[in-house]
Amino acid sequence: MAKKANSETTVEQRLQALYDLQEIDSKIDKIRTIRGELPLEVQDLEDDVAGLETRTEKAAAGIKALEDDISAKKNQIKESQAAIAKYKEQQNNVRNNREYDSLTKETEFQELEIQLAEKRIKEYQLGIENKTEANSSGVEKLERTRAEWEHKKNELAEIVAETEKEEADLLKDSEKAEKVIEERLLTAYKRIRGSARNGLAVVPVLRNACGGCFNKIPPQRQLDINMHKKVIVCEHCGRVLIDPKMAGIEEVVDEKPKRRTRATK
Repeated sequence: MAKKANSETTVEQRLQALYDLQEIDSKIDKIRTIRGELPLEVQDLEDDVAGLETRTEKAAAGIKALEDDISAKKNQIKESQAAIAKYKEQQNNVRNNREYDSLTKETEFQELEIQLAEKRIKEYQLGIENKTEANSSGVEKLERTRAEWEHKKNELAEIVAETEKEEADLLKDSEKAEKVIEERLLTAYKRIRGSARNGLAVVPVLRNACGGCFNKIPPQRQLDINMHKKVIVCEHCGRVLIDPKMAGIEEVVDEKPKRRTRATK
């Protein structure tokens, strides 16, 4: 059972509790960041699939409309051919030149209709070829995008399944850690975390600089930090500064922090 924060807790213990809480919360942040990017990718891919589906459906509808136009023109040609045959038969039974000329003009008109219909059919066929070619690449892109979407959805489902329990356990640990920190300090910690871009409110001094904003820390201030007598914040970014040893960092060699594992109580 978690103990309650009390006045007997030393500054060093408070700082250590704050850093421990920061470590837990950072792990939660990492889980949410990984999971937080994937849903956006899945949503973007889903939108892309929907857009490509609409585009291919419109292209298919356009092709169908052209095919219907071709069918209509072919029927028109048959009707014109039937009319021509009828007019030629009637010419055999005309009573005068005027009737003959009238039937000749009707025949010529139907022949022009046939030529125009054949021209339109060629245009429609060319349109179908162009739309089919364009739609073919669209369908291929749709299939690739849909496959990627399905892959990302499955990946997201796996990550959620894997991280749900871990996140739940970490949240419980975070709640327990909060109970040993006085309310005023905890409120300040949450405020700093909320304003910090990387969510870090408690950072060690590394290479004589703040581990959050990397501004130099004066030597005297570093001594005060190492004394663990009071809570000291960075005058540049406002983060709580702690002794590197509290973060498990023993020393700095060749500009790289050397870590050690703190014994678990």
